[in-house]
Amino acid sequence: MLRVPELDEVVAIGKDLGFNFTHDEASAIHPKFVNALRTMHRLSEMWIGEEQGTSSDASRRAWKMTAEQDPLNVFTWACRVEGAPDGVLRGKTVGLKDNIALAGVPMTLGSHFMDGYIPDYDATVVTRLLAHGATIVGKLNMHDFASGGGLVGIGDFGRTPNPYDHDRVSGGSSSGCAVAVATGTVDLAIGDDQGGSIRNPAHYCGVVGVKPTYGLVPHTGAVGADPSLDHLGPLTRSVRDAAQALQCLAGSDGDDPRQAACPPVIDLMTGLDHGVRGLRIGLLLEGVGYEGMESEVSDAAYACLDVLAGAGAVVSKVSIPMHDDAYVPASAIMLGGTKRLYDTNLGGAFYGSSYPTSLMTTFGRFKRSNGYELPISYKHMITLAEYVERNYHGRFYAKAQNMRATVRKAYDDAFGNFDILVCPTKPNRAPKFTEPRDQREELEFFLDRVVSEAAFSRNTAPFNYTGHPAISVPFAMSGGLPIGMQLVGRHFDDALLLRVASTIQEIVGPSLPAAPSAAAVAWP
Repeated sequence: MLRVPELDEVVAIGKDLGFNFTHDEASAIHPKFVNALRTMHRLSEMWIGEEQGTSSDASRRAWKMTAEQDPLNVFTWACRVEGAPDGVLRGKTVGLKDNIALAGVPMTLGSHFMDGYIPDYDATVVTRLLAHGATIVGKLNMHDFASGGGLVGIGDFGRTPNPYDHDRVSGGSSSGCAVAVATGTVDLAIGDDQGGSIRNPAHYCGVVGVKPTYGLVPHTGAVGADPSLDHLGPLTRSVRDAAQALQCLAGSDGDDPRQAACPPVIDLMTGLDHGVRGLRIGLLLEGVGYEGMESEVSDAAYACLDVLAGAGAVVSKVSIPMHDDAYVPASAIMLGGTKRLYDTNLGGAFYGSSYPTSLMTTFGRFKRSNGYELPISYKHMITLAEYVERNYHGRFYAKAQNMRATVRKAYDDAFGNFDILVCPTKPNRAPKFTEPRDQREELEFFLDRVVSEAAFSRNTAPFNYTGHPAISVPFAMSGGLPIGMQLVGRHFDDALLLRVASTIQEIVGPSLPAAPSAAAVAWP
């Protein structure tokens, strides 16, 4: 919703205009503001024949989809950028989460605050997708400034409902990515994950979502949260497609300092069909059956262990007590990192990388002149981070960063006895979406739910923090809703992770109903 002014603000605006409203006059006018702004909000979400030209590449044109073309609201902007005539991704359509730069096509970050910004550069992942023959067909909807995780946050471009039940959430913040893949609108989507933002919607929408090993895929050209948490990765309907996409995206680009440990070559395809016989797989006990987890989800985790045992894996349970609280330092880094990104106009600082000059200039100007337009969820995070910084002087951010090696070692020690760890991706199936009655309820709803969101990421956020690769693979259906299982592997052992996920999908995949397909998009 557009921000509704307080009564005193109406009086002040009138005074600036020389109208000098009385209190009674302002009180009579104020409700009209509310109604008018509701209408303007509706207008902001109406895209009828609107197109966007480009100054960077005349062959790239972006346009808005109609509701008939895009019934689940997955696109912020549509486009069609053809890749190389040859390549393993030739014929594959790709959507990008709208925090990934595509030159000549608007980048919104899910917020009208960014209206008018058009990148003049391609993210590295875009360059690689096009080089391998993919066709990029649009920027995909996301929660505003990637806020809200799986339970809260919608974004200025409206809600993207769950494809299995439109009254339920699709998860976030890469919501458009998961729904576009689930409905067959695109073959492949590239999401961004700082605490579960690829795996959350993959779980809720019944698709494959991969958070690769930290640094395997360059983040250059995407807006993240903190450089120590940022992971770009693919969402697909099949593990094989995810492996193929990740193979194309992986490797250092020479610009991203996150990639210091990235191996020069990684083979994700050769062993994909080799099964799980003899592999040691452990059910992470602290990731199952905790308070708030649905019994159907816990049951699915134990069933997954049985499936892997039946396929020849050596399965057992493993306890990592530190997992209970590992999401806590990850949350502190997310908060501090988001504030530092805000302070540097989304460019980051103090590390050798390429810096997005046009983005930094645009955001810096916008925040000074129109900061009130930023989404309330984002303003909440920045204000809280500012309070913590002023009063505690970076102590918690530093403490969380300094704890990383110890927490990482707790998982690495487990990998001395196990090849793969298993736990549910999320503790629940897709919750019902609650429509707030007014702006105040929307604000209260967000602030109430965002507190619980961190705990709802307790199985996903730890692996952004430690950098271990993790994948959510569809495993079961209950009550007509998908349940995803998360697999976690050793650093840069993404190939083994995909191999186990592929085995699971081969066994249980044929029994899982696909999401209803979207209407075929008529590309111009």
